[in-house]
Amino acid sequence: MKRYILDTNMVSYLIKKNPNVARHIADVPITSLCVSSITEGELLFGLSKHPNAKLLHRVIREFLLRTDVLPWDSSVAECYGHLRANMERQGKILAPLDMLIAAHALETDSILVTNDKAFKKVSGLMLEDWT
Repeated sequence: MKRYILDTNMVSYLIKKNPNVARHIADVPITSLCVSSITEGELLFGLSKHPNAKLLHRVIREFLLRTDVLPWDSSVAECYGHLRANMERQGKILAPLDMLIAAHALETDSILVTNDKAFKKVSGLMLEDWT
């Protein structure tokens, strides 16, 4: 079974009840959905910026309870090191957190679900846009 790593923007679309994203999520087995621990950090950063947004806190915490969060480990770190060096040699630049998420998807042989076009620079990365 293929694993789908939701990028932070897809989680935001889901929380905002984007019908296309919600339909895609309903169409795949819940066990195939996950997020990178990097995305978890980005979501928690967003919550820290809005400490009084009680509903947002509840929705994101519930989402994180129900979705697998893939840990960052040594094999992902190894992939990241190679990916970053290769991309720098090619003159391709990704935002730092995007590079970490891309490495996570590559190392786990997962499909990265995002609508961020910057990820197209990453050779071999499987992408889907559910928006």
